Amino acid sequence: MKRFLIWTFLSLVVLVGLIVVAFQVSPVPSVLAIRYIFAKGDQAAMGALASHVPDGISERLNLSYGEGPDEIFDVFYPENTTQPLPTIVWVHGGAWIGGSKEGVDNYLRILASHGYATVGIDYTVAPGATYPTQTEQVLKALGYLTENGADLNIDANQIILAGDSAGSQLASQAAAIITSPRYAQLVGLEATMDSHDLIGTLLFCGAYRIDGIDLDGDFGWFLRSVLWAYTGVKDFMDDPAVQTASVANYVTASFPPTFISGGNGDPLTPQSIFMAQQLSDAGVPVETLFFPQDHQPPQPHEYQFNLGSPEGQEALQRALAFLSNVAPSPLVDQSA
Repeated sequence: MKRFLIWTFLSLVVLVGLIVVAFQVSPVPSVLAIRYIFAKGDQAAMGALASHVPDGISERLNLSYGEGPDEIFDVFYPENTTQPLPTIVWVHGGAWIGGSKEGVDNYLRILASHGYATVGIDYTVAPGATYPTQTEQVLKALGYLTENGADLNIDANQIILAGDSAGSQLASQAAAIITSPRYAQLVGLEATMDSHDLIGTLLFCGAYRIDGIDLDGDFGWFLRSVLWAYTGVKDFMDDPAVQTASVANYVTASFPPTFISGGNGDPLTPQSIFMAQQLSDAGVPVETLFFPQDHQPPQPHEYQFNLGSPEGQEALQRALAFLSNVAPSPLVDQSA
């Protein structure tokens, strides 16, 4: 019995040691745990949004914008629509290592009910692909949609690029590449649509400055894990190529008009505030929705998806007002 207990103890010590080593040599163990938690969160958020989705929305699901298994998209628009509509292309969040288009589909159905075509795209999450592959896939999707969107009620001359969390970083980087040839060359990617056709961006709860992320704070382990997976580099802060992901440092006056928001309880909101200031300093028209630091209850990361809260409703109405200014829907009477 004593020998069995000693053997069991030693086995546990070895197992714990192997787990510790695994977390040190690869981000995968951490990524799998985080991805599971995110999937549960997406299901809960979209389930809560289901009651807000109106009838009368047509949809086409799991269409391909490329040859890769993850290069698929969903599109929504008001039923019986036969004309091209201003189109919101949404890049889902998930810390670059998780999430899916299904996690934002109900929100896109709601936006579509206001007279827009809306598109949710998937991309290859890390570590299945590393930076800047995901941004390249966003650009590929935009190229496909602008060339082949006629039968999907997509107006290729009125594209609004949107995203939440990591998807907001990807959307903003794609916008910067489309509107700045110099930045595109720096990243090593090419624009896939005319910059004049990108008429706005909606950015929620994003990370726009990798070099400004606090890796020693309460979320240090999480941030180190996901950025290691996303970049493919353990010491990513020392990699010059990775620094190009800090899109806030590269915006120009050609960046499209932007609506940007974050909750006062979200540790990433200082990044949104910085991005808004950078855009404003560059001369880009910017509309913001931020809450006082003492706002109660504190609004968390991805607060905008909670349409059961006044703050989530405010974010939706402010986003719709922004959209009506940059891309009024032909299905909505603007004089009303």
